[in-house]
Amino acid sequence: MSEGLKEFTDANFAAEALQSPLPVVVDFWAEWCGPCKMLTPIITKIAAGLAGKVTIGKLNVDENPQTASHYSINSIPSLLFIRSGQVIDQHTGLLAEKPLGDKIKRVFGI
Repeated sequence: MSEGLKEFTDANFAAEALQSPLPVVVDFWAEWCGPCKMLTPIITKIAAGLAGKVTIGKLNVDENPQTASHYSINSIPSLLFIRSGQVIDQHTGLLAEKPLGDKIKRVFGI
């Protein structure tokens, strides 16, 4: 996993994402997904810039189908924005760095 990004799994999702003291962005992705691979360097850069303010991580839908199914993730990449264990926003599809960074700041008020 890239520097600064958490790796979420079915096993750690509740503890690492839902119980996180910081707001969380979860990127649902898969190895075979081209747009997902394009999003990785973008969210890696944003994660570095927002370290300590927002937790950003990835969840591989092929390896962790339980969490993906629970949140009805049918298209990837999909981003969930979570605060205090609740999904407060989501986005499906690729976003460029500036629009994504702006959305994260707007959604979480940072």
